Amino acid sequence: MSLRINDTAPDFTAETTHGDISFHDWIGDGYAILFSHPKDFTPVCTTELGYMAGLMGEFEKRNAKIIGISVDPVESHVRWKEDIKTATGHDVDYPLIADKDLKVAKLYDMLPAEAGDSAEGRTPADNQTVRSVFVIGPDKKVKLTLTYPMTTGRNFDEILRAIDSIQLTAKYQVATPAQWKQGEDVIVTAAVSDEDAEKRFGSFERVLPYLRKTKQPK
Repeated sequence: MSLRINDTAPDFTAETTHGDISFHDWIGDGYAILFSHPKDFTPVCTTELGYMAGLMGEFEKRNAKIIGISVDPVESHVRWKEDIKTATGHDVDYPLIADKDLKVAKLYDMLPAEAGDSAEGRTPADNQTVRSVFVIGPDKKVKLTLTYPMTTGRNFDEILRAIDSIQLTAKYQVATPAQWKQGEDVIVTAAVSDEDAEKRFGSFERVLPYLRKTKQPK
């Protein structure tokens, strides 16, 4: 069954470039970004892992950890990290999961059950559906999922923007409109009455009977 928003992210134990982890324990009390790759030494993914390494400070500001996964063993990941540094100038200091038995890819519905139980002999095309991003909250629930084709590099700036929205809307009863960025106006949710909106946010603008905007809460 596909993972949906607010489903509990499946827990697992796995070997990584930082040693063995238990996923839920590793997440701790912050957010986690699990992003997957069909195979080591693939061109688009090489650029993605390097770009994410350059954004580590931005994720840390948001109390969010990064973890990658590829359907290959740890020894291959270690060699790949050298190429990533050459191509992008960034060291990959976050863990990379070795999913050589395809366990995690299946657990997160990125590969079907009949895919077998070994990465041996599989090509990137065989694993092309292993191109997803999962944002997971401190409650271990899935907050966001995105899946990309192999030929389209992911926009990780959008992941940061989405995390900003997820964290803001979890704290206040607001939603964020299309193209929203930090500091811009937000939407008052239907669960908040006009009277309560004035108490909470000071004032609001009624754009439509069902659409009220207010300044982003501090």
